[in-house]
Amino acid sequence: MSSGDPGAAGVAGAGAGSWRDAMEGLAPTVLVIGGWLTSPPFYVRMRRRLLDRGAAAVVVAPIWLPDWLLAPWVGLGPIVARSGRALRRAGDASIDSPLSRGAPVLVVGHSAGGVIARLLTSPEPFEGWRLAGAARMGAIVTLGSPHHVDADVAIGRRLSAVATDFAERVVPGPAFAPTTGYLAVTSRYRVGRPDGDARERQAYRLYRRIVAEPGGTRIEGDGLVPRRAASLAGVETIVLDGIAHGQSTHHPWYGSPEALDIWWPRAIEVWRTALRARVRDAATASTFDPDTARPVSSEVAGWSSGSSSGS
Repeated sequence: MSSGDPGAAGVAGAGAGSWRDAMEGLAPTVLVIGGWLTSPPFYVRMRRRLLDRGAAAVVVAPIWLPDWLLAPWVGLGPIVARSGRALRRAGDASIDSPLSRGAPVLVVGHSAGGVIARLLTSPEPFEGWRLAGAARMGAIVTLGSPHHVDADVAIGRRLSAVATDFAERVVPGPAFAPTTGYLAVTSRYRVGRPDGDARERQAYRLYRRIVAEPGGTRIEGDGLVPRRAASLAGVETIVLDGIAHGQSTHHPWYGSPEALDIWWPRAIEVWRTALRARVRDAATASTFDPDTARPVSSEVAGWSSGSSSGS
């Protein structure tokens, strides 16, 4: 397969460059990348809520439960490839939107989707796929994402081996700031304690499977991912209260109105700040202009693979 650079297939099209001329009036096109063992229908209501709060368009990456179930055997490459194609579609939607005017996409990654979002920015191949998508992404917002795991615990070993270790090595923290913005969101939904009630003991066990925290007797988190694991060094972190990791409980989660009303306005400002940095950064403009560049190859929707294409 011929090589291509998804980063070089930047936002372009009719009215190219116009987003730079009216930045304060822009609305972002959003890409939502779902979490482990989820499917796009999980995010239908969240999508509507984002549109109601001013998003110009919302694309949900087509990652389905079978994709996650196959990952232990086939790796995360196919999931990253699907996310990459979704990023390209979101970029096309941004071009078509009079509210976005082709502006770089605001990417929201829930749970493992936040780690996938970071992998999309990698200039190095991940499991055979060349990514380098930072130029397409105005901001990355992660919701309860396990960015840090301990390699000496069971879940930690698996996550670290396939994704988080790679991300920490190749695209650590705010790797592409200031021209790509970063925001991490976590929660104090449930405190895990070894001597607490049944729910606190369960949370404690779950948290320690991700981050061991030797000697820790009180670990805060969203019911699945501990706060410490969901933060990134050098990245602003919003800590919510009473917000659960996912939709399996009857409590508000990161995509509920109670949470969106807190993190979404800040996400917009982080995205706008990154766009302003792109305009100011003459060096970035001189080396790569996402409004005028074109893909080297259109194979696999403009994403290149060192092996075979994912579906």
